[in-house]
Amino acid sequence: MTGHNAPAPELKLTPDDVRLITLQAQGLVGTAARRGGVAGMLRRLGAVQLDTISVLARSHELVAYARLGAIPRAKIERAYWHPDTAGAFEYWSHAACVLPIEEWPYYAFRRRGFRARGLRWHQSHPGVCADVLARLRSEGPLTATQLGGAKNGGAWWDWSDTKIAVEWLLDTGDVICARRTGWRRVYDLAERVLPAELLDADPADDECHIHLAAAAGRALGVVTPADLADYQRISSSARSRATGSRSVAHVALAAGLMPVRISGPDGTEADAWADPAAVAAADGGSGRHRVTLLSPFDSVLWDRKRTRRMFRFEHSLEAYVPSGKRVHGYYTMPLLARGTLMGWADPARSGRTLVARALSLNSVAAIRPMARALTEAAGWVGCHDVRIEQLRQPQLLARLTAALAEFS
Repeated sequence: MTGHNAPAPELKLTPDDVRLITLQAQGLVGTAARRGGVAGMLRRLGAVQLDTISVLARSHELVAYARLGAIPRAKIERAYWHPDTAGAFEYWSHAACVLPIEEWPYYAFRRRGFRARGLRWHQSHPGVCADVLARLRSEGPLTATQLGGAKNGGAWWDWSDTKIAVEWLLDTGDVICARRTGWRRVYDLAERVLPAELLDADPADDECHIHLAAAAGRALGVVTPADLADYQRISSSARSRATGSRSVAHVALAAGLMPVRISGPDGTEADAWADPAAVAAADGGSGRHRVTLLSPFDSVLWDRKRTRRMFRFEHSLEAYVPSGKRVHGYYTMPLLARGTLMGWADPARSGRTLVARALSLNSVAAIRPMARALTEAAGWVGCHDVRIEQLRQPQLLARLTAALAEFS
């Protein structure tokens, strides 16, 4: 991927180097990641994915917990959606995500793309869009329910014309969601929420891609060309303008990333790009590793191929798989400990008990980290006990039970 404009890479990184750099960049190693609390974490990651499923907590809460520890859940919510100050907004990044408010200008390429296409999933109606804008202008911020209802009464995708219109206006940037209430989006006029310097900024597509590539490099530390495009899903727009290795090199170099080589277990090497600050931070020492359960929507797990390559760990979300075909459970949360992924847990709550509906441990070394992670997660969500329903390695159950008693 080096192309004619990229310098030859001088730095070679082992898979262990890449894993450490990534975990530090993602805020899962070291104390520096705790600076600035949830807002600081959001700026470092660039995007936090949203999802409707709530098991222990919703995914955006779990991402903060994994990095910052057992901070109050209400504090996490306020950091994302402060009732008075817009510090973040929701938009399409890697998926539906919470984004730092200062990133608004750099999604202009996507807003322009939506306008050029003319629709997303549903066809909006100009008259309904005009009515929605008039309501927001005269009445202030409103939810879809307050605007007239989100659904027609059928399946979840059977949106009302009002819901279609307000989501289209959000896609194109006339409307913004910078707050939620009771998990409902609160829609407002972008001109009323954004400061003028953000609202009036209109960077070209290339500038947007370069900025988001730099953000992806900072968030992951080391990126392949696929990583660079996937983190905020800029690939389709970037490829519409230019294809091939030279365009990737142009974006990566313009983003301030440096070319590196990653060695593989079989002796092969691959081209990649690294954030110089992330590499320098890793050279300064590894720091303390977090022991935690990760949301299946955590950004360190977004790319399953990268997870397999970096951790030698197979992971997939099975919430939408028929129960009889699930391998690890409904909402499988990988266990992160000692800088690697050591097992899976499928947790749930029953009153004041955290129930591990299914657990799997990669080795005996995972027993104490799993016990610690389960105990800490239970305390964070207000549970007093942990109960194991199924352990795929039943010969380890007695030792795991003893470890849970030790940590409780």
